[in-house]
Amino acid sequence: MRSLLFVPAHDARKCDKGLASEADALILDLEDAVPAPEKERARALCGDFVARYCERMRLFVRINALSTGLAEADLDAVVRAKPYGVMLPKCESAQELVRLSVLLGEREARAGVDVGAIRILPIVTETAASLFHLGSYAQQPEPRLCGLFWGGEDLAADIGANVNRDASGRYTAPYQMARALTLLGATAAQVPAFDAVYTDFRDPAGLRIEADEAQRDGFSGKVAVHPDQIASIHAAFMPSEAEIAQARRVVEAFEARPAAGALVLDGRMLDRPHLRSAQRLLARAGVQPSH
Repeated sequence: MRSLLFVPAHDARKCDKGLASEADALILDLEDAVPAPEKERARALCGDFVARYCERMRLFVRINALSTGLAEADLDAVVRAKPYGVMLPKCESAQELVRLSVLLGEREARAGVDVGAIRILPIVTETAASLFHLGSYAQQPEPRLCGLFWGGEDLAADIGANVNRDASGRYTAPYQMARALTLLGATAAQVPAFDAVYTDFRDPAGLRIEADEAQRDGFSGKVAVHPDQIASIHAAFMPSEAEIAQARRVVEAFEARPAAGALVLDGRMLDRPHLRSAQRLLARAGVQPSH
């Protein structure tokens, strides 16, 4: 997935616009986007929407945090509709994934859904405490885990910071660290890492710079807050024809010498990490090496 688009679960118009977008997945938000008096209505609308469109598009549901006392009602409303996944906010460690997995499994069994079918995508940097547990996702593997997503807005609130970006628009040091740790934690857990939202949807140039940097650094995709951001994200995460061609050549060179730990291509020494990078690039582009 290159792009995941947030839409408020209680706003049918925005949900429909999201469905019509080119996003690779939607995140139907039952948390921050929904005022408290609207929570119950949002759950009902969300369950109906997922039931209607779960075969058409990857649909995640962002439930409320486990600590709020609202999460179980969220799950009751949506599990029977079989969403692609559940996004867990304010996740502080892999132990919370285990707890959520149990809650999901109980409801999957009651609804006749294959137990384990619904994935979990946690937001793993929304509290200061969570940063000290980013290695836990590799140490305590959870089969439902389908990626790690970082965010800087709630983290800034938890820290008590006035802003999380400097005058040039770049994240300040605490948030750069959170971003890097998420990428490393996801790599250790062998799942994709997804870059945080770029909240200024009227600044496509700034979004493209940030998405290009995320792709460069190894993120698999980026989360959006507006349909107009999807094209820039996809452009950043789609390799160029020249990159695809070079990656094919690297893969084919190793296929021709399967016992080689390293080889020379165009005067450059390549080893197995270069092969893995080429394979990931081709997978992201959805193409196979030519034979």
